Amino acid sequence: MADPSVLESFENPHPTCDYLIEHVVQEFTSICPKTGQPDFATMTISYVAAAACIELKSLKLYLQSFRSEGIYYEDVTNVILNDLVVCCRPKWMLVKSSWTVRGGIRSVVTVEHGRCPIPD
Repeated sequence: MADPSVLESFENPHPTCDYLIEHVVQEFTSICPKTGQPDFATMTISYVAAAACIELKSLKLYLQSFRSEGIYYEDVTNVILNDLVVCCRPKWMLVKSSWTVRGGIRSVVTVEHGRCPIPD
């Protein structure tokens, strides 16, 4: 199982300002628990920080730890959101996984924590 203890955060340099942070990971990989075949996705992590921001090297190591994990799309997207919320306690966070077409089906899973304080 992926280890959330590798995740690190650092002090938000502008905690009084609401600003959007977005990380796009184009080479996310996990394993389909049904077939044992690799699944490939682009993960987009968007958030408005409170007191802390996610440290990127630790995020990379954490996400890479799913490479040998047998886990469904819906589960992995929610697990990542939950672990990142624990890591940095954001005001708002959204995790979106966009999966490579498999069997003619393209899947996108989006999960959200809190309410975004930045207007559209």
